Amino acid sequence: MTPASLLKRMAAWVYEGLLLFAVCAITALLFSLVTNSKNALTHHVALSCILFVVIGIYFSWFWSKGQTLAMKTWRIKITDTAGKPLSIRLAVVRYLLSWLWFAPPLTALAFTELNNQRLYGALAGWMVLYVLLAWLHPSKQFVHDRLAGTMLVTAL
Repeated sequence: MTPASLLKRMAAWVYEGLLLFAVCAITALLFSLVTNSKNALTHHVALSCILFVVIGIYFSWFWSKGQTLAMKTWRIKITDTAGKPLSIRLAVVRYLLSWLWFAPPLTALAFTELNNQRLYGALAGWMVLYVLLAWLHPSKQFVHDRLAGTMLVTAL
């Protein structure tokens, strides 16, 4: 993977974040209407679980079709290691493994007294390390892709 293709993947990731913001905002709005929540902390654990599932459905469905909207925009496609489209099962496995982007610093938060500034620093540092691991690996794939048996390729 060249630095340019790595930047392309990261640009798609940022675009994906914007799309997910909309999906999460709509989900949270519907949740607050259904539960008659008066503030953001009411039922926050339930909302977090629902968002985890909604985001999982979003990615699993699009990945099983080969691309999300952001991936189409940046001409990136996801396949299994044989070059075939992902099954729903494999897409779900990749979704769960993709939480490796965030899990270590968030887990550390549960066992330490990190303030927000240090948490954000740990999260940013971990994400930089995660990208470097992909860039330095011979396959140039992210850790979760290698573990899931999936790969990002350039779409024609």
